[in-house]
Amino acid sequence: MTLDEMTPRRKPHSRRTGLRGVAASLVVAAALGLGGCSLLPNDGSAGEQAPAATSAAAEAPAAPDAAAPDAAAAEGAAPQEPAQPLTAAGELGKKLEGTLGTLAQTTKTPNRAQMLNAMLTAGAVKEKTEVSIDITPTGLAVDAIEAATLVAEECVVGQVREGNVAVTVLPALASGRCFVGEVLPLP
Repeated sequence: MTLDEMTPRRKPHSRRTGLRGVAASLVVAAALGLGGCSLLPNDGSAGEQAPAATSAAAEAPAAPDAAAPDAAAAEGAAPQEPAQPLTAAGELGKKLEGTLGTLAQTTKTPNRAQMLNAMLTAGAVKEKTEVSIDITPTGLAVDAIEAATLVAEECVVGQVREGNVAVTVLPALASGRCFVGEVLPLP
C-alpha cells in the first residue's frame, strides 16, 4: 500500500467557490429578511393583515357627509376637499397669470419694462417688485425672464419662457426679498 491510498486527499477549494457560497447565503438571508416588505399592494392572498383591515373597515359605520356629491356621480372618483380661500398672494398670482398670458401672446421674450408693466397691471406694488435681467452680460437675450413681488410673507413669482407662462407663490427669503443676488434698479 502506498501513502496515497492510505490518506484520503481532499480536492483543494478554489477561492471563487467559497465566495460564491457566501454570496448565495447573503442573497438567501436578504430574501428571507425582506420577504415581508413589498412595494406591491397586498391583494389579500397572503398574510393576515389584509383580512383584519377589511373586517375593521366593514365594522366601522360610514359617516354621512353632507358635502359629498351624489353617490352615483362620485362612484370611482376620489373625494374632493373643499377649496381653501386664496390668500392675497394667491389672488395676485391668478391675476398675474392673465396679464403674463396676454404679454406672452404678443412676445415670446418680453423685456424688463414689459414684465414690470404686467406685474403692476396685475396689482403688484412697484417698490416691492423685482425683475430679472433680460440681456446676459455677453449681450445675448435670456431664455426666460422672471418677475416677483412680495405680498405679506410670500412672493408671487411669474416667468415667461418662449411664450409659456408659469406663476407660483413661494415663501419670501430670510432677507425679505424674493430673488437672491443683486437687486437691479427697475426700468
